[in-house]
Amino acid sequence: MERIKLTDLRPADGATHSVKRVGRGRASGLGKTSSRGNNGEGQRSGRSQKRGFEGGQMPAYRRAPKLKGFELVNQTVNYELNVSKLDKIEAAEIDLALLKELGLAPNIAQVLRVLGNGEVKTAKTIRARHFSASAKEKIEAAGGKAEIV
Repeated sequence: MERIKLTDLRPADGATHSVKRVGRGRASGLGKTSSRGNNGEGQRSGRSQKRGFEGGQMPAYRRAPKLKGFELVNQTVNYELNVSKLDKIEAAEIDLALLKELGLAPNIAQVLRVLGNGEVKTAKTIRARHFSASAKEKIEAAGGKAEIV
């Protein structure tokens, strides 16, 4: 097996291109203005261009709509139920599954939260993730139970 020498290494076919030789006469196709145009800042030597510059047109990064804020990946969908609606439900035990079954809570709801707006007259057992202090008081005052799931 023959060893590879450093002098044998060549770039792959098509990986390199010949250098564009500008300013070498009209016959080359890149003479006179050397493909820079006739006048303006682009024709002068030492001219550099800002990244994203579009010739004076409003650049894409400024035209594009800007995002504000962010969206939580693991966001939970809460369903809030006031104690005033508890008397309308004819069940001794109430939880999120029952509310979805009755069509009172949306199917995307993941957590039931009971709030204290209104009054409770009947004793019921409610299973929820969270109870406000006034809701818990009102449920227990009516003889029911507030169970945290």
